[in-house]
Amino acid sequence: AFFGAKFLSWLSQLDDGQTISLFGMVDTSLINVALGTLIILFSLLELIPFLKRLEFNKNLLIPGGIISGFFGGLSGHQGALRSAFLIKFPLSKEQFVATGIVIACLIDTMRIGTYAMDFDFATILDSAWLMTAATLSAFSGAILGKKLMKKVTISFLQNVVGIMMIAIGLGLILNLI
Repeated sequence: AFFGAKFLSWLSQLDDGQTISLFGMVDTSLINVALGTLIILFSLLELIPFLKRLEFNKNLLIPGGIISGFFGGLSGHQGALRSAFLIKFPLSKEQFVATGIVIACLIDTMRIGTYAMDFDFATILDSAWLMTAATLSAFSGAILGKKLMKKVTISFLQNVVGIMMIAIGLGLILNLI
């Protein structure tokens, strides 16, 4: 996760705020296009049946964790890869989700710490309302998710997350977010 986050910081320094014209309609940044495309590609792992069933042997767990962590640090979206490596373990739905949450929290902690080293704290303070809203949304989603956990299947969750991540990827590419 650290190396993925550092790579993103390096890319953002190369990007230096210049915009590119996308299809002659939208001005966006190269980093938004790259991250949006990456998020969409990983989302397809959640949606396409053949890719959704992708599983790796247990002996690839450590390399899989490294790859998943790198892309988690880079784009924040490592769930599909993580799932492909963890699915071989005999975990209940609740254990599978809890394991994913713990791993995601560890990766996000590493990402935030890495980004904090490179970002101007004045910018962070200017965005305090956005970070507060995002944090409250995350907690609200976790509480709602816990209540809905017994009513939905993992497949349903994968489809919802995949569709939402495609929307976020498109939003980045089109410079809407």
